Amino acid sequence: MEMTLRWFGEDFDSVSLKNIRQIPGVTGIVSTLYDTKPGEVWPLERIRNLKKTIEASGLRLAGIESVNIHDAIKAGLPERDKYIENYIKTLENLGEAGIDMICYNFMPVFDWTRSDLAKVLPDGSTVLSYDQALIDKINPDSIADQMNKKAQGFELPGWEPERMAQIKELFAIYETVTEEQLFDNLVYFLNKIMPTCEKYGIRMAIHPDDPAWPVFGLPRIINSEANITKLLEAVPNPLNGITFCTGSLGSNPENDLISTIYAVKGRIHFAHLRNIKYHGYQKFDEASHLSSDGSLDMVAIIKALRDSGFDSIIRPDHGRQIWDEISMPGYGLYDRALGVAYMNGIWETLEKVSN
Repeated sequence: MEMTLRWFGEDFDSVSLKNIRQIPGVTGIVSTLYDTKPGEVWPLERIRNLKKTIEASGLRLAGIESVNIHDAIKAGLPERDKYIENYIKTLENLGEAGIDMICYNFMPVFDWTRSDLAKVLPDGSTVLSYDQALIDKINPDSIADQMNKKAQGFELPGWEPERMAQIKELFAIYETVTEEQLFDNLVYFLNKIMPTCEKYGIRMAIHPDDPAWPVFGLPRIINSEANITKLLEAVPNPLNGITFCTGSLGSNPENDLISTIYAVKGRIHFAHLRNIKYHGYQKFDEASHLSSDGSLDMVAIIKALRDSGFDSIIRPDHGRQIWDEISMPGYGLYDRALGVAYMNGIWETLEKVSN
């Protein structure tokens, strides 16, 4: 297991590599070229510069999160092959730079959705929160404006203003796309890129839908054990795997996270761990990583990962805003550092108890 932290780069992140380097047990960074647009080819020189910057801090670039996929690929538009070729060129450049893990998602329009980015808890900390009843009252054309107004001046990943300026056009693209078609388009994409992944040993780790149900009528296909195993069977190449995100899959309490870990044994290339607190049907708050602070048993989850042979990249997912820190919602330093310490403590205990 390699403990990492997500970092958005010097121009976008309030947390420095120096800060991250001082968290015990963190040896790697997952990052991206944050200002690139879906469909663009990533220049090799820029990838190498990102890697050099991270390595100069004493850390390593453990993986990329994310290389976003153009909507023409997701929707199966006539021009999708052009954008797949661009994606392949980016994979080649990442492979040349020694990168072997890429997290990505196949969610139409919104990479993730929340109804509140700063819900105040009784202890004064704030968290990302989701309430379907509130989402149902929002016009999807205006949700981007509402989200970005609550982002404390930071640009939210997946909610970039230039992308959200085209929100009506994006909804129109998916108006007739069914879940079956979206799934077929994902399989088509993966089959096209697998030869390049094999050449460079690049593991593709798809991120589950967040939350794990349709939002604003948009199709969602990576939201349950059954749908994940369906994808892994459709493209059986072991390089085709998943990002196991407890918060995304766990948003639906009907998902058995422990069962899913064993069902996809050997195909979890990346893990995002966070806790959530259920408050009713399709209503939850994100929480600290501590099991008793939420509804998920983090010890059981980490034990299942370890016992199933997981030996890849892991990171704490969204954290609370605590101690008056101002940062991108969910991506401050303090609570994620607490999450790292908690997860490392569980992992070390499991290692020693088993020996």
